[in-house]
Amino acid sequence: MEALIQLAIIWGVVFVAAFAARKTKLTPVLYYLFFGAVLVNLGVLPSESHEFIRGLGELGIIIIMFAIGFEENTANFISGMKRSWGIAFFGALAPFILAYSIADYFWQDSNLSLMFGLTMTATAVSLTLVSLRQEGLHKSPAATAIMTSAVLDDIGSLALVAILVPIATGDVSVNIVDIFWIVTKAISFFIGIIFLGLWIFPHNPKGIIRHIPFISNIGVKHVLWLTRGQHTILTVLLIALLVGLAAHALGFHPAIGAYMAGLVLKDEYFQLAGHGGSKDNPEIIDQAEQTKEAINSAAFSWIGPIFFVGLGTKIILDMDIIIAVLPQTIMLAAGLIIIQTGSAALAARFTGGFRWPDAFLIGIGMLGRAELAFVVIDIAYVQNSILNEEAFYTLMFAAFWLNVSVPILISLWKYKFSAKSS
Repeated sequence: MEALIQLAIIWGVVFVAAFAARKTKLTPVLYYLFFGAVLVNLGVLPSESHEFIRGLGELGIIIIMFAIGFEENTANFISGMKRSWGIAFFGALAPFILAYSIADYFWQDSNLSLMFGLTMTATAVSLTLVSLRQEGLHKSPAATAIMTSAVLDDIGSLALVAILVPIATGDVSVNIVDIFWIVTKAISFFIGIIFLGLWIFPHNPKGIIRHIPFISNIGVKHVLWLTRGQHTILTVLLIALLVGLAAHALGFHPAIGAYMAGLVLKDEYFQLAGHGGSKDNPEIIDQAEQTKEAINSAAFSWIGPIFFVGLGTKIILDMDIIIAVLPQTIMLAAGLIIIQTGSAALAARFTGGFRWPDAFLIGIGMLGRAELAFVVIDIAYVQNSILNEEAFYTLMFAAFWLNVSVPILISLWKYKFSAKSS
C-alpha cells in the first residue's frame, strides 16, 4: 500500500500544480518540482521513492520525450532549419561556454562542468510558446524560429549527452579509440533513426527500399491498420519504447531514442481508411490529433509528472546549501539572461535575416529551461552522480529564475515589438 499512497499524494500534487500553473501562466514543471521539494521537506514524501514509483518515473521520462518529439511538425522543422541553424548553434554555444566556465571556476571538475554546460543548452519551447500565445505572438515568424531552433538545440544536446555521459561516468577511458567508438555508436544510432524515418515508417518508401520484398509494402500506417486503429496509442508507445531500448543497448539513455522516434513519426501515418464511403472514395479517419492528445495526457498530466515530482524530492531545503550556491545561482541566471538573449538575437539577425524586433524576441524566447534540461539533470545527478550537490542546486534554482523571466520579458518586449514592427 505504501506505493499506492505515494502515488495518490503525487497525483494530488499534480492536480494542484496544474491549477497553480494556469493561474500564474508558468509551466507546471516548476510547480511539480516545487511541491515535490516542499512535501519531502515536510516528511510527507520520502527522499527515496518506492521502487514502483521510480519505475513509473522512468517510464514518464520516455513518454515525455516521445511526446515532445511527436508534437513537432517534421515538415516545418526541416523547412525552418536553413534559417534557424545559426540561432540554434550560437544560441546554444554561448550558454554552454558560460555555464561550463562558471562550473569550472567553482568546482574544477571537467566532467561536472561538461554536464553542467549541457544542461543549460536545452531550451523549453513549450513555456515560450505558451507565453507568446498569451501575448498574441504565437503565429509570428519569431515563434516559428524559436520552435525550430529549440528542436535543433535539443537534438544536439541529446547527441552530446549520448556521447559524453559514458566518458563522464568513467564507463570508458578517455582515449582516442574509446571516444571514436562512442561517436561511432552515436552516429550509427542517428543513421538508424534516419533510416526508420525515410524508409521503414513510410507506407510508400522511395529509392531502393521499394524493391525489397515485405519492407516495400509495410509501413507504420499498415501496422496501425491491423487493428483498425483501435490500438494506435499502444502501437506508438511500443515504438517509442523499442527505439528507447535500442538506444539503451548502445549505451545511451532511453529518452534519447523515444524523442527521436516521436520526431520521425508523421501525421499522415494516422490517416486510416474507415468503414464508410465507397471503394473508389473510402472514408478517411485522421487519428493524429486524438493520438497526440492521449500521449500528451500521459506525458504531462498523470505519468510524466511523477518524474518531475520525484526529482523535486531530491531538493532538501538546507539553508547552508542555499546560501552556499547563491553566488553561483546569481552568476548563472543573470549571465544566461544576457548571454542567451544576446547570442540568439545576433544570430537571428545576421544568420537568419530577422529584423531586430523579431531577433530580440527570439533571444528572449530561448531562455526557458524545462523538460529536457531536467532530464539531463536527472541523468547527471540522480542516475550517475556526475554533478555534486551544489551544482545540482545551482542548476535547479537558475532554471527556476530563467523560466520566471520568460513570460515577464516577453510581456515587456511586446510593446516595443509591436511598435517597431508597425
